[in-house]
Amino acid sequence: MSPAELIMSQAEEIKAKLDIVEVIREYVNVKVAGANFQALCPFHNEKTPSFIISPDKQIWHCFGCGRGGDVFSFVMEKEGLSFPEALRLLAPKAGVVLQYENPDNYARRNRLLDILELAGKYYARLLEEEAGREARDYLKRRGLPSETIKEWQLGYSPDAWDKLYQFLKTRPLAGAKYTDEEIFLAGLTVRKEGDRGYYDRFRDRVIFPISDLNHNLIAFTARVNPAKEATEKMGKYINSPQTPVYDKSRVLFGLDKAKAAIREADLAIIVEGQMDAISCHVHGFKNAVASSGTALTGEQVALLKRFSNNVALCFDMDAAGQLAADRGIREVLSQDLNLKVVVLPLGKDPDECLRKDPEEFGRAVAEAKPMLAYYFKKITAGLDLEKLENKQAVRDQMFAMIDLVRNKTEQGHWLKKLSEELDFSENDMREDFAAWKSKQKAGPRRNKAAAEEAKREDKSRAERLAELLLALLLKFPEFIGYALSNLEPEFMAGAENSRFYNDFIIYYQKAGDLDYDDLRLYLEAGGEGREKFLDKLALLGEKDFYDYEAERVKAEIIKIIVDLKKCGCQRRIQKLEKAIAAAEADGKSEELELLMSELKNLTDELKAVDLSLEK
Repeated sequence: MSPAELIMSQAEEIKAKLDIVEVIREYVNVKVAGANFQALCPFHNEKTPSFIISPDKQIWHCFGCGRGGDVFSFVMEKEGLSFPEALRLLAPKAGVVLQYENPDNYARRNRLLDILELAGKYYARLLEEEAGREARDYLKRRGLPSETIKEWQLGYSPDAWDKLYQFLKTRPLAGAKYTDEEIFLAGLTVRKEGDRGYYDRFRDRVIFPISDLNHNLIAFTARVNPAKEATEKMGKYINSPQTPVYDKSRVLFGLDKAKAAIREADLAIIVEGQMDAISCHVHGFKNAVASSGTALTGEQVALLKRFSNNVALCFDMDAAGQLAADRGIREVLSQDLNLKVVVLPLGKDPDECLRKDPEEFGRAVAEAKPMLAYYFKKITAGLDLEKLENKQAVRDQMFAMIDLVRNKTEQGHWLKKLSEELDFSENDMREDFAAWKSKQKAGPRRNKAAAEEAKREDKSRAERLAELLLALLLKFPEFIGYALSNLEPEFMAGAENSRFYNDFIIYYQKAGDLDYDDLRLYLEAGGEGREKFLDKLALLGEKDFYDYEAERVKAEIIKIIVDLKKCGCQRRIQKLEKAIAAAEADGKSEELELLMSELKNLTDELKAVDLSLEK
């Protein structure tokens, strides 16, 4: 078996063992819709679900943005992976051990992940040895039990220049040793000046591994040895650099461990530091993740949205924490999540609060303030709101935040509340908000949404009807013969629909019946990707007609055929009318007579199209 054949064989094994619904459920909230499932599409903004998953056919399609495919295409699209990378990600979920006949078949990403995983085990082992005693004592002083240290794979980097480098150089992978360049690209070493070799990036530090959503170790945060905190010149924390496998803007610390709890609680608690997140988990708040001390990014918020629409920000109540909260607020609200801000007692970070009184932390989370209430209190602190200029400044700052709230009812609530707080007329406040909005330029998100909506409207009514008819025939094959007898291919609107209908007729006449898998293989053999259109039509039928009875199905088919014939006749009449006008202008009497006769016949044909298709 060739390497390519081996990979495809294993891909089919993975698809057979995985449930596409369960895989997609890790990214978005899905709900039952008849025999299928639906969700808000994770690839574009929408308010009503147009994303359909078929557990029977193991496929998905979004009728909003047009994307679709199988479990591999979903993961590749969502994670930005190549096919081999998606294969590696899904294999453990399916319990499939991948086999590679040639080390060269490993993608660079896969080798870097192997290097990082090995480095993580090396650091964890050193933490348990004498060299890691001070780091181990520090973690225990911070209240971390031994089982927590092991669960989070915390470690220690030795006080040496190249211990990790030398260790990795002695560990071959499938007969191919790790190269200096690969270890460097993994972010574990630094090049010496003058390109004279490499040294370890992390030395004499407590190691916090960072994993992606699928439990792949992709980076590290390294805290200075507490014994050297006063003299360390490199900074208290050192982080892995940006690498081919690590983009800090797309990762939240602990999300791989917290995602199930977030979905169960329908709430994500976001803290700043790794120790804060781990401490939350130790004390039972397993739905906590850390932003690692930086402002939240849009990509991080999108990750959270897969598991819950509710977010509670719990940052340190110092100036830096306040600023981070402000930027995080904008990111969360721009993606239509419900946001509250957890206000801890003054001077306490989550870890300190939890170690002193876990119940106090729990109360703070339960009593988290709605974002706009928190924000209003923050920006008005110390201001004299009797002064008109201060009121106007606060009003405009609040407008910018209220505008990020998508729900119009909620916007109205906060405009009313703002008018009360500032002692302005509610009508004036609403008019001012409308005027303020008109001055703002449309953001990229809105432009993109508008473009997608326009793209969806481009499709003619006849094309949409043709799609629905094809979807009905796939869903209810007992009506195929009836439809083929009453609708000629020329009336099938849309080039893609027409091509599919012709293929469908040829297949059905040869097979005499409909077998979905057999039809798919037939279309695949054509080599033009029409099997993907088949998947889309099949899911459209599942989406719109899952609860139809036979009588209703036939009535719908008759109605669509009538409408398609009328649309087809009208299109031909329009073309004839233009040709007649041209013939009249050119004085071509014989051609004009023929065209007029054709127009009369077509007009009679149009009049004859009615609801009398029952046979």
